[in-house]
This record gives sequence, C-alpha cells and structure tokens, in this order.
Amino acid sequence: MAQSQQEKLYFQTEAAELLNMMIHSVYSNKDIFLRELISNASDALDKRRIEALSNGEYSTEYKAEIRIERDKDKRTLAISDNGVGMTREDIENFIGTIAKSGTKEFLANAKKSGADALSTQEMLIGQFGVGFYSAFMVSDRVELFSRRLGTQETWKFDSTGDGSYTISRIEGDDALPECGTKILLHLKKPGKPDDSPDEDKDYTDEWTLRDLVRQYSDFISYPIVMACSKWKDKVETIEDETINSQKAIWCKAESEVKDEDYLEFYKRLSRDWKEPLSRFTLNAEGTVSFRGLMFIPSQAPMDLLINNKGGGISLYIKRVFIMNDCTSLVPEYLRFVKGVVDSEDLPLNISREILQDDQRIRVIRRSILRKLFSHLRKMRADEREKYEKFWKNFGRVFKEGAVQDQENADAILELSLFHSTDEDALTTLSDYKSRMKQGQEGVYYIVGRDAAALKGSPKLEAFAAKGYEVLLLTDPVDEVIMARKHEYKDKDEEAETKFLDVSAGDVNAESESERKEAEERLKSFEDDFAPLKERIKKSLESTLSDARLSSRMTSSPACLVSDSNAASMQMEQLMRAMGQEVPASKRILELNPEHPVVRGMIKLAKDGDSRVEDFASVLYDQAVILDGGTIADPASFSRRLSEIMNSALDKVKP
Repeated sequence: MAQSQQEKLYFQTEAAELLNMMIHSVYSNKDIFLRELISNASDALDKRRIEALSNGEYSTEYKAEIRIERDKDKRTLAISDNGVGMTREDIENFIGTIAKSGTKEFLANAKKSGADALSTQEMLIGQFGVGFYSAFMVSDRVELFSRRLGTQETWKFDSTGDGSYTISRIEGDDALPECGTKILLHLKKPGKPDDSPDEDKDYTDEWTLRDLVRQYSDFISYPIVMACSKWKDKVETIEDETINSQKAIWCKAESEVKDEDYLEFYKRLSRDWKEPLSRFTLNAEGTVSFRGLMFIPSQAPMDLLINNKGGGISLYIKRVFIMNDCTSLVPEYLRFVKGVVDSEDLPLNISREILQDDQRIRVIRRSILRKLFSHLRKMRADEREKYEKFWKNFGRVFKEGAVQDQENADAILELSLFHSTDEDALTTLSDYKSRMKQGQEGVYYIVGRDAAALKGSPKLEAFAAKGYEVLLLTDPVDEVIMARKHEYKDKDEEAETKFLDVSAGDVNAESESERKEAEERLKSFEDDFAPLKERIKKSLESTLSDARLSSRMTSSPACLVSDSNAASMQMEQLMRAMGQEVPASKRILELNPEHPVVRGMIKLAKDGDSRVEDFASVLYDQAVILDGGTIADPASFSRRLSEIMNSALDKVKP
C-alpha cells in the first residue's frame, strides 16, 4: 500500500478536555452512536443529491446507500456511505474542530449561492457538529476514510480520542473507489467496568445492530445495507439485506397508504396488537413545519388511571428517532394517544435527547390539540357507537383536561358524555341544554359512585316531579371539575349556563313563587317539629350541622345535603384513600314533614318517647348509605334496625 508521509496535528487549545466531555458527558446512552453516524451518512447523501441537482458536472445516476460492515474477530464496525465526502480541509474543519457543523456551513453556502433545492423537505439533520464524537463512547480508536465528490484523493483521519489525530492521504487498494465516507470503529473490549448495562452489548452482533437501526434509524430515506445470515435447509449463507423499512408513512398522503400499512405501523409503534379505534394525520407548514400520525387505541391499558405520565408520542427529526413518550407535545390527559411527530426545526439539547421548551413546541402542541378535538367532534357526529367506545375507555382520563387545561376546558366539556335521569344513552351538554325546561335555572347535576344508585336518590324527587333532567356524575374527577367550573358555554353561544348541584342545600327545583309557597307550608310544621329537631341535633351533634324540614322530597323521609363549599362523601373517601387529611365536615339532615315516618317521629318526640334517638340514628345512617357514604358504626346500625323491626313485628306475633 502506498501512503504519503503522515503529519501529526493537535486539536485546538484545551480541545482535548472538551473532547473528553463530548465522549463521556453529552450522551446518556451509548447506543446513540449508531444513530449519529447513520444520520451523518444520510446528510452526506442529501448533500451529494443537492450538489448533483445544482451542478451539471455531477451525475445523478448512482445507487445511494448506507452500509454497515462488522467483523467479530477483529471487533470492528464500519459505517460507510457514497455521499458527498470530504477533502482534507473539510476533515480538519469539521472533524478536527469540535462542535463545528459541516451541515450548517453547507446550508449557509448553498443559500448564498441561491440553491433552490433547499426546501424544508431537504433540510439536513446535523446541527451541532458533535455526532461524530459519539463513536468514541464505544471505540478505542476511530478511523475515517473520505473522498470528496469530484476529486480523486482519499484522506484518512485516525484518532484514539486522546486529544490528537493524524491525517494522511491514502492511495492504492485502501483508497475509496468513489466519493463518500467510511468510518471504521475499533470497538472497546466487552465488560462492565462502570456497571453500565450498555457495556455488555456486542455491537458486532447482527441482531443488536438490527434492533438499533430499527429503533433509531428505521425511517431514514436511504437503504441501510448489512450482510446478514440466511438459513435454508440448515445451510447458512451471507447475503446483503436492507435492514431499515424507509417507510415513514406519516410523510405520505393518506391516499397513498393502505389501511393494513397503518395497522402494521400502529402495532409496531404501540406494542398493541389490537386494531386502533381511530387515526388522524397532522401536516402543518409555515413558521413551524411538522408532520405527524396519531392513533386512538381501541382499549385502555391496565395502568391508564395510575400512570399519569403524559406521553405515547414518539419524536422524530427528519425521520430520525429522537425520543419516546415526548411529554412536551401532549398533556397528561391525552396520555392514551399514540403516534409520531416529525419536525425539522425543533430545539433539542446538544445530545438530541432532550426537547427544550420553546414557542415552537407550544405551537405544535396547540395544533395537535385542535386537530384531536376536531377529529373527536367528527367521530361523535358520524360514528356515535365508535365515539361511545372511545368514551368508555378514555373519557375518565380525557375529562382530567377540564381541570388541568383551563384554556381548553370548555372544548373538553363540550366533547364529554354523561349519564342523566332522562336518557338511557349517554348525553352531551349541548343535547342536555336543548332539552332544558322553560324557567330551568341551569344544568342540574348530582355526584356519586353509580348512575343507577344516583337515579334513586331522594334529592332528585322534586326535580323529577317538575320534569327536570339531572346529570349523573360518577367519576371522581367530575366533582373537581364542578368545583372549579361553575359555568359552561357552548363554542357557538355567547351566554354561559350555570352548573347547579342538587345536593347543595341552596339548590331546589321550585320557582320563586313555589318556593315561597313551600316555605309557608313548612312553617306550619315548625312548632310540632321543634322537639324532634332539638333531640336529633343533640344526639347527632358530631355529624350534623343542622336538621330541618324540606320540600325537596316527595316520597322519601330524609336526605343529607351539604353547604355549597363542602366536599361530597365520595370526594372525602377519595382523599382518604390518597392518604390526605380530610377536614371534618358536618351535613344537614333534611326531613320530609309529610312522610309517615317523620310524622311518627314528630309525635314520639312530642310525647317524650325514648326511642326517638334510635329512629333518628337509623334515619341518618340510611341517608348516608343513599348518599354513597359508609356508615361509621355498622354494628350499632344493625342493632337499632333489628330493635325497630322487632317492635313493629310485636303487633303481628301469634
């Protein structure tokens, strides 16, 4: 082999320390090195294509590819391309000068020359000029061979990452036959000196390399070729195989992609082998350009309610994988959405492992939300059965957004579905409002654990008698929403409608005139009720703030109501389950003076009967149960109930 005399050069002053930092501190995962080197190769191929288009001297007839070659015995790994290549000056400037990006300089020069080929579609990946140095994370020595397009000279860069490197001209058999670059890594010996799991990986293993390409570089637009083992009739042969799919289907028009291709991509992306419920695409151009593909699964994962990590979105930069579960692009309440976002100009940190906060991120996030809301509205209107399936699986999580995202709270509530007293099917707020009665003061609701149980609540009797529909809210988040969201406005309406909790002591079904009439009627019972009220308040003073007569019920004897600012029993139970302190809250026991049980208790109290306290305690515990609460002393409740039954049965004993 003929080789010119080597010349030894040194990195810039203090660059050795900077290089050491690049190797050991920039990247958190050693696997990244392959992504970085393949990305550089892809950039080199893009540059060759652009130069060939803008310079008639260069042929456009060539087969662009990236090649991976491995040698287990020598423990070497080579990544090569037939891209634009580099001159000696390029190597010194962009490899010998740390953090100087050849891509940035190439783009700047091309723009100066007015090259039309530099559209957004053709923006190059590299931007920091540090990706090459990731090779030293897995290598003791790195050799680079490169030949610039339009030249006949091959140059070799050689370094052990110790602060110096050599450059020499290569001739003869070792010279590259055409333009391009080959990077030869002399891999470190296997072992775990720093207890890192990455140290055990064999980067000459076929399936290790396949997995890394699939994870990080599967959608690179150029074929990544590697010699792979093939077995037939128990005979092994070695054949070249393209190991990346090159199918970034989010970059294609929907009309160009088959449903089965979308399904295959979803399964691969989500590890969910069931067909997704729905999908939609993203395509935005302008100040921030990006593409994306989103899926709504058909079934909720088992950890959906306990894993509140926002994510499910994979981020790509020019089809190069950057990260999974990109929490910056979707809020927590959309953590069930799966998909990809691909943008050319998102702000990453130097390792391209962390997405930095930026106005462009917020623009993409808002765009995703707008498109998702629009997609859900269309599904609700055109595919109601499918939408209700979505709601059954994800509605509880989706409604969290009405608390977390005040900007979009109305849009989330507009898309929400609810059980109600008048409809067997789930209803929207808009549909509820279209059925509101003349004179109805707002959207009535009641909170509890079960819709069927809520329908039988004594608190609804007066509303049912008036024909008022009441929403039955059964999710824990509903009460939090109502505590913060006192009014609701449809997107096409100007006026807001109040939310009114029928469990609140100051909410009732009567009109103003009916309310005054009821108050007059109740006053007629006050004198007779006074002895019973005094004994109830005294016997239940630890749990009740008051006992009063009410026209709220038509067929039940009693119910519990709360002050407007008090939490429901369900919320108190939820807070206790979360280990939080629950402030003691007393409720109001409302009694129906026209019910036989209450009238009987009024008479017993007036006569000084000692059984009043037992009756009052049982009545209170019944009201607690109907309210979805848990009685404090079940044994005492059972004993009192048995005594009451025994007393009643005395009259029918033989």
